Amino acid sequence: MKIIFSRQGLCDAVAPLLCAVSNKSTLAAVEGILIDAKKDNTCVLTSYDLEKGMRRTIQADVKEEGFYIINAQKLYQTLRVMEGETVSIEINENLTATITSGKASHKMAALKGEDFPEILNLDCDQGFEIQQSILKRMMSKVMYAMGVNDQRPVLNGCYFNIKGNHLTMVSCDSFKLVKAEAETDIPTNDQKETEMKFIVPTRTMNELYKLISDSDEYVDIHMNRKNIVIKIDDITFFSRLIDGDYIDYERIIIKNHRIKVKVGRTVLLSALERAALITEERITGSVRSHVKLEFENGILKISAVSAAGSTYDELEVDQSGENLAIGFNNRFLMDSIRACTANNLIINLSSPLTSINIEACFDDEDKKEKELFMILPVRMK
Repeated sequence: MKIIFSRQGLCDAVAPLLCAVSNKSTLAAVEGILIDAKKDNTCVLTSYDLEKGMRRTIQADVKEEGFYIINAQKLYQTLRVMEGETVSIEINENLTATITSGKASHKMAALKGEDFPEILNLDCDQGFEIQQSILKRMMSKVMYAMGVNDQRPVLNGCYFNIKGNHLTMVSCDSFKLVKAEAETDIPTNDQKETEMKFIVPTRTMNELYKLISDSDEYVDIHMNRKNIVIKIDDITFFSRLIDGDYIDYERIIIKNHRIKVKVGRTVLLSALERAALITEERITGSVRSHVKLEFENGILKISAVSAAGSTYDELEVDQSGENLAIGFNNRFLMDSIRACTANNLIINLSSPLTSINIEACFDDEDKKEKELFMILPVRMK
């Protein structure tokens, strides 16, 4: 195999593929990029870590066809340090890859393309499109609450529920839950009303968030029972889905709280960040402390005590209902407020031991998006 690429073009194409390269596998093939050089001067690059993968097709001057695997990290590092305008990759029958750019050349081992693991089934019977900006904004609200190594597999990802033009995304990690909703135009392939439910793994969500932009361009999403395929420009990103039924989140969310408080998002977040100077302090042998919120006759008192010292703050709020003191992990509380996109928040509470709901209070009543953040309190001494 012998191919000549634009060095910068190949470097730009390889960089995103690294997200689907395994660094911990005993299988050498999944640490590499599969290069499939074709007669029509196109080259298909594929990476796959057995859970998620990515494929890109780029133009190249194919002198000799081939189907080989090259270690992804070594290839990318080599391309970055070379200085020529073009780069040549040649692999001989002894599986030695020679990378040449300008007067510099570098040799490394290659593998036969047949050693690459079998790709997921990318034939999908359902599909829809959504604007990248809307998808990215929705993802930014729910990603922080996705589970990572939860004993319940369905929590290690984000739940999508699409019905017609209504999109609901939910994430939960046993301590906090986020539900984001939006009304948007979701065209489908067959023009029928869309109705889909699926769970995308946490690692896939993290990589997808890096790939999509804030533009109004559409991203094409297809799926079958086990896999999801996402097409963004010239990138095809694919992943396994989490098998199972998601938790009944509507039953978990308390809807009849007795206390309702309206507060500005920015002023509350600033007060919690000041409290974080105490709650986030790392001192040998100490345990990270919680933040205490006291709602008392329209005044919100924020305090924290740890081995590093203490803090106290007061905010004026619009309160209806009885007074209440409640404690939280300050980091969870700040993450929820940061994820909210409204200028004002509605906080609904009932008791020191029941979860609270933080909802976005949009100034525009016709806003087609809803946000709800549920957080479990901590037991105060």
